[in-house]
Amino acid sequence: MSDQIKFIMDSLNKEPFRKNYNLITFDSLEPMQLLQVLSDVLAEIDPKQLVDIREEMPEQTAKRMLSLLGILKYKPSGNATDMSTFRQGLVIGSKPVIYPVLHWLLQRTNELKKRAYLARFLIKLEVPSEFLQDETVADTNKQYEELMEAFKTLHKEYEQLKISGFSTAEIRKLFHAVQRLQRVQNQLKSMRQAAADAKPESLMKRLEEEIKFNLYMVTEKFPKELENKKKELHFLQKVVSEPAMGHSDLLELESKINEINTEINQLIEKKMMRNEPIEGKLSLYRQQASIISRKKEAKAEELQEAKEKLASLEREASVKRNQTREFDGTEVLKGDEFKRYVNKLRSKSTVFKKKHQIIAELKAEFGLLQRTEELLKQRHENIQQQLQTMEEKKGISGYSYTQEELERVSALKSEVDEMKGRTLDDMSEMVKKLYSLVSEKKSALASVIKELRQLRQKYQELTQECDEKKSQYDSCAAGLESNRSKLEQEVRRLREECLQEESRYHYTNCMIKNLEVQLRRATDEMKAYISSDQQEKRKAIREQYTKNTAEQENLGKKLREKQKVIRESHGPNMKQAKMWRDLEQLMECKKQCFLKQQSQTSIGQVIQEGGEDRLIL
Repeated sequence: MSDQIKFIMDSLNKEPFRKNYNLITFDSLEPMQLLQVLSDVLAEIDPKQLVDIREEMPEQTAKRMLSLLGILKYKPSGNATDMSTFRQGLVIGSKPVIYPVLHWLLQRTNELKKRAYLARFLIKLEVPSEFLQDETVADTNKQYEELMEAFKTLHKEYEQLKISGFSTAEIRKLFHAVQRLQRVQNQLKSMRQAAADAKPESLMKRLEEEIKFNLYMVTEKFPKELENKKKELHFLQKVVSEPAMGHSDLLELESKINEINTEINQLIEKKMMRNEPIEGKLSLYRQQASIISRKKEAKAEELQEAKEKLASLEREASVKRNQTREFDGTEVLKGDEFKRYVNKLRSKSTVFKKKHQIIAELKAEFGLLQRTEELLKQRHENIQQQLQTMEEKKGISGYSYTQEELERVSALKSEVDEMKGRTLDDMSEMVKKLYSLVSEKKSALASVIKELRQLRQKYQELTQECDEKKSQYDSCAAGLESNRSKLEQEVRRLREECLQEESRYHYTNCMIKNLEVQLRRATDEMKAYISSDQQEKRKAIREQYTKNTAEQENLGKKLREKQKVIRESHGPNMKQAKMWRDLEQLMECKKQCFLKQQSQTSIGQVIQEGGEDRLIL
């Protein structure tokens, strides 16, 4: 038993419990504290058992622990009578009952964790046979059993992988290698399909286009993006290296920004006062170069998006082809027909891209013109403000100059309006062409849309049928759930009554046993007291108490006599003790005087002889 307690204490002092018990503190635990320790150990095995037993009824605590111990297949030693004793000991927190349970649990914690985890999925829910007559319930139960079997299979595979010696990184590499192989196979398949009926000229043209595109991406786009990223990184590193800014620093930066904005506005006003053009030739060239570079980047992005879209469309086409083959067993557009259809689509795609490019250019020019118009309006407003200021200060002077400026601005505005009108006409014509192209696409897709409508109608019918089946299932499930809840409540009530009656029975049984012991003691006492045998009579508790009382009375009498003697001799004894203390003090004083005299004579003695003093040592 001591070895068992020592093992329990050592296990509880380790991770993950860290109780810091010793033999005295562990042995002095109250029943409720001991039950809490058992609940904590069970919670380590099954996290659902993490409960404070002070917030739980004793019957619920016993029921919870007994159910988990049953799942873990704990078998207390003994027969059915001992089982009732075990339940009762578990309710009251008996040490002879809880110590073996703790010893058994702490010896095989990892194994029991696994068993508790598997019990959540592998304890089969028994459905009454009358409920299985319903097809929905039977199908659900069958699916439940299949999922349970699938879980068993997967768990076995998991265990085999654990003992196979492969780490998670190696398994992940195996899966990545398989996925990479599938991607490469798909790419190889798509390349073979693309090169099946291709001509050398078209292949060379496609390769030249890809080389140009890749060369542009490598030499222009990617270096620019890399340079921008480097600048951004440098800026972020600079920001990180600087100390943290406070509120005063932010206010100082805001004031600097406001000063710089004021200087910029003043410079713009001075430039406009000098009647300089808005943008010079150099700025125009720069703007054109930036527009061309943006167009080039936009085209590269469009090409990349087009490639991705083409790949997705090819995947969708393969899926549609497989679906069509499943429906009627035939494929659509084979051989030359498919080539003609692809060429037609390519030509239309080329036309669409050209039109889209033209629209993008027109939009860019429209934005540029709109910005120019805004700048001219802003300049006109500034000129008007200056004119008003000058008229207020100097009267009518400067009117001719202002009139010329207004005429020049109006001429520029008329030119811009004319250009915008031409641009809008071109855009309207382009929109008409696009509308016609869209109508052609719609007519080409009419058959597909018709087929899609049939599929949608079929989908709606299946959805309606699915909704009807689902409503039937929900109604049946609701009825079964209500019946099940009622039965569960009744079973719970009966179990609680059974536990209450059982605890009451155990309590009554214990009280009866205690009363029987007391009655047996009273009967034995009466027999011994009435018996004529002096030996038996001496064993009676009354005789023993009488004997002890007489002995204590004699002892008290002797002590009182001794106290009387001491009280009578107390005065003379105290006087004698005082005399002895005085004598001792007197002897000590004589001793000190003698020692002092001895120390003085030992140093030396002065003798006078013949008028001379001599020191004798």
